[in-house]
Amino acid sequence: MPPIDDHPLRYKMANELHARPFPSMEAPCTAAYVAIKQPDDAVSRDRQQDLDHLTALLDRHGAPHPQPGATHYYGQIGKHWLKWEQHTEFVTYTVFSETGAARAFDPSEFEVFPADWLAQAPGQRITSILLDIRTRPKEVAAIAENLSEWFVSESLAAASVLDDAAIVAGDFRIDPNGHVRFAVFASDETSDRRVGRIVQRLCEVETYKSMSMLGFARVRALQPKLNTLDTQLTSLMSDMSDEKASAEKTLNDLLSISAELETLSAQSSFRFGATGAYEALVNQRIEALREERFQGRQHFGEFMMRRYAPAMRTVNAAERRLEAMSSRSIRASNLLRTRVDVERSAQNQALLESMDNRSDLQLRLQRTVEGLSVVAISYYAVSLVGYMLYPMAETTGVSRGTLTALVTLPVVALVWWAIRRLRAKVE
Repeated sequence: MPPIDDHPLRYKMANELHARPFPSMEAPCTAAYVAIKQPDDAVSRDRQQDLDHLTALLDRHGAPHPQPGATHYYGQIGKHWLKWEQHTEFVTYTVFSETGAARAFDPSEFEVFPADWLAQAPGQRITSILLDIRTRPKEVAAIAENLSEWFVSESLAAASVLDDAAIVAGDFRIDPNGHVRFAVFASDETSDRRVGRIVQRLCEVETYKSMSMLGFARVRALQPKLNTLDTQLTSLMSDMSDEKASAEKTLNDLLSISAELETLSAQSSFRFGATGAYEALVNQRIEALREERFQGRQHFGEFMMRRYAPAMRTVNAAERRLEAMSSRSIRASNLLRTRVDVERSAQNQALLESMDNRSDLQLRLQRTVEGLSVVAISYYAVSLVGYMLYPMAETTGVSRGTLTALVTLPVVALVWWAIRRLRAKVE
């Protein structure tokens, strides 16, 4: 085959699909998991801080460092195995122990993460999990006894997964030590990698559920503001039908509400979008487990339908409400702006009519002044003509008064004609 240039991202994108393999776990064993999220949204996250925090943990065990800019890591720290993954908004640490704990969900299993190291984390814990992986006992009653001892029966979800490869259970509650608990009873025929896939999916379900619930918390914080704006918007739209209300004041108030709604939409758009993505991932991970009912108990899908889905519907409803309110305010503003423009056009028309009347009045006044000006100019013109003709009066024997009377009418007529001609040229 002739040589051909590869796209610079070809190998990177192909290797990305295989960069995060499922861990291999043999029952009995335990796992401790923590997800850390920086306080602000992912747009401004400092990913290097997450990498530095991982390096600090590796240095405590003398383990090799990840590559610069790495987004995942898998290696041994002491007698444990560590899996680190960097996601869009959070990072996860999973530590696997190859031996089972002396007692179920022993909080000492989480001590693999030093307290001072956790205190220096560049963010906050979004969730932490303790997983107890055991070999499935022959007697179903033994599993039921363990579940009743470890979990709150009201919230307990249990199911047979992956064609009866294992029994998984959890109540999604936070225990007194601050961790969520999951139990896995793996069958003898279940491979180590399948056990690892089950554990990984359980961790992902809990993590994505917790992340999506941030959207629900955002909606609860938005509801009072949305209720207030909705009431104001409805009141302003009622004022639009009131002819006595000031259209310009109503328009200014509407524009203010529209600006507030757009600000809320911009501040919440990332969280709403992320919530929808996390909800889809939760449902996909549960579906991938291929659940079957165990002892008539609710399985994970049913638990999510009853407890989790209503919260997500609330988020979707709030998002649609915010969009609808924003669109309604824009439409109302456009209608009111049209009304204001019509009123201004009517005011301009009245102003033009007033200007026309004023012009007519000014023209009448001007013509009156022109009549007076003819008299005044004629008076001075007659005087000048009289001064010019007085010498002729002495030779002809005509008196000055008679001469003045004779020239008055021609002079007045000439002045009147000259002014009319001048005005005709100007107009």
